[in-house]
Amino acid sequence: MSDTLAPVRPGKLIINGEAVDAASGATFETRNPATEERITSVAEAGLEDVDRAVQAARAAFESGPWPRMKAAERARVLHRLGDLVLEHADEIARLETMDNGKPIFESRQIDIPMVAGCFHYFSGWASKLTGDTTNVSPAFFTYTLREPVGVVGAIIPWNFPMIMVGWKAAPALAAGNTVIVKPAAETPLSAIRIGELALEAGLPPGVLNIVPGRGSVAGEALVKHPQVDKISFTGSTEVGRHLMRTAADTVKKLTLELGGKSPNIVFADADLDAAVRGATTGIFYGKGEVCAAGSRLLVEKSVYDEFVGRLAERSKKLVPADPMNPKTRLGALVNEKQMNTVLEYIDVGVKEGARLVAGGSRQPVNGKGTFVQATVLADVDNRMRVAQEEIFGPVLAVIPFDGVDDAVSKANDILYGLASGVWTRDVKKAHAVSRRLRAGTVWINMYNFFDPGMPFGGYKGSGFGRDLGAACLNEYTQLKSVWLNLE
Repeated sequence: MSDTLAPVRPGKLIINGEAVDAASGATFETRNPATEERITSVAEAGLEDVDRAVQAARAAFESGPWPRMKAAERARVLHRLGDLVLEHADEIARLETMDNGKPIFESRQIDIPMVAGCFHYFSGWASKLTGDTTNVSPAFFTYTLREPVGVVGAIIPWNFPMIMVGWKAAPALAAGNTVIVKPAAETPLSAIRIGELALEAGLPPGVLNIVPGRGSVAGEALVKHPQVDKISFTGSTEVGRHLMRTAADTVKKLTLELGGKSPNIVFADADLDAAVRGATTGIFYGKGEVCAAGSRLLVEKSVYDEFVGRLAERSKKLVPADPMNPKTRLGALVNEKQMNTVLEYIDVGVKEGARLVAGGSRQPVNGKGTFVQATVLADVDNRMRVAQEEIFGPVLAVIPFDGVDDAVSKANDILYGLASGVWTRDVKKAHAVSRRLRAGTVWINMYNFFDPGMPFGGYKGSGFGRDLGAACLNEYTQLKSVWLNLE
């Protein structure tokens, strides 16, 4: 399993329109989890680098052309960036797969169109952000202005690095903000490349800065920096809580898209063939390293045994393989630490009394890599750790239920509230259950579908605020009221 294409050049910080080394000269290695081989070295942002990026973004916002540019011109630049992502799709997808271990099919055919789609979609919003006039009194002319919030820090996770650049930078830039993206140290390469393409597209210096590094250093510095006006974060609930406490000191605006343990509910009257396919896609897409993964499968008792059998059979056919092979559908977990965490949870589940019906083990490819089999744990009680805690890997907990009320009760009996699925042929039941689920997204007879035009975010411990859709533009703007005395 070797990549015969050109070697990957070292990654740099992108600050104020230039690719630069870290002030300290520090670098870190990024490694391919499928081959365990070094990919390249990357400049590691420290406190001084983050401050340089913030100062550049602040200057670009306060006195640069971007916020003052005609909205149609900002739209043109962002649309061009989306075009460039498509023009360089094979290169960026390769970087993503090498860095993350996900199948090239996902990187190239699913992730790339979403990234480009975000820049294309939000480019259209640049000219459509408006205020209102309000009839307060004949004595006044009163109106509102919707203005950019300022300097935005985007802290993105390792599971979907290039998608997260699109989700967060595209709307923030469309609204006239300047942005600093802090990609995860595990997967910095695609974000850096998109940052380079942004300069080629015509973004002025300082408008989009990329500072890869450790969350405890570069991420923490962004959150603490007094000249950063807003933080948009995707990651764990534990870190989200910490960011809330830290951001309180500077009263920053926050968007937090946090963890999930999403229920995927299959009723007896569902199309079971479609539901089996949807259940496997819901958990094994992205190797299960997906915040919205349908990791809790709730199946009605009258079809439970049949469904578990069919699910186990299908899961056993999903074999880990070389992520660079276009036919592969189950890649390598992001690193050894994450693989060990997943394997430990499988052991916990069996010890708690769950029945292992598929997978359960590490399965190297050509003797290497952090590959874990597609794993199904049946007969899970909703209070077990494997049902309550986010595993973030290809592990599905199957839970029986008896009727609508029991399904809803078990679905909602969780800290999280990010996503959910409902499988039924009964349209009334589908809508009724959807209203009762405490989750930011409900997929009906489908799972894991996203679009730049549809908002995404969580309830409860899964965070607040929204990415995507027109709604997310509220996260990157603020409202000003203006009164003019007419008397």
